[in-house]
Amino acid sequence: MKREIIQTSRAPQAIGTYSQAVRVGDTVYISGQIPLDPATGEMVTGDVEAEIRRAFENLKAIAEAAGGSLAQIAKVTVFLTDLAHFSSVNEAMSAYFSAPYPARAAIGVAALPRGARVEVEGVLALG
Repeated sequence: MKREIIQTSRAPQAIGTYSQAVRVGDTVYISGQIPLDPATGEMVTGDVEAEIRRAFENLKAIAEAAGGSLAQIAKVTVFLTDLAHFSSVNEAMSAYFSAPYPARAAIGVAALPRGARVEVEGVLALG
């Protein structure tokens, strides 16, 4: 199957050897998004809620660049350096997604790139 690389300036550019997203058929695999501001390339500062919102905004921008929307996200994986922030993820998801909600996994990790407290990746189902 043909692979298509998805790229947008509305989300942070890749900071490693990966693409923002890859489309295979009607499925788009969106790479993990940390709270980098795409305009400055800098981490969002402030409370963890701001970081979570920025990560979801980045996910949204890539979904839209792929020709879809967050409503078509089938699965989200959230990585947190402190699972105590899980309730903040739930609040953010209720703002960005409507029922029926996507499948989700939340994973506690020791560290994330650039000292982020959250990273979000997704699988988008188009078509």
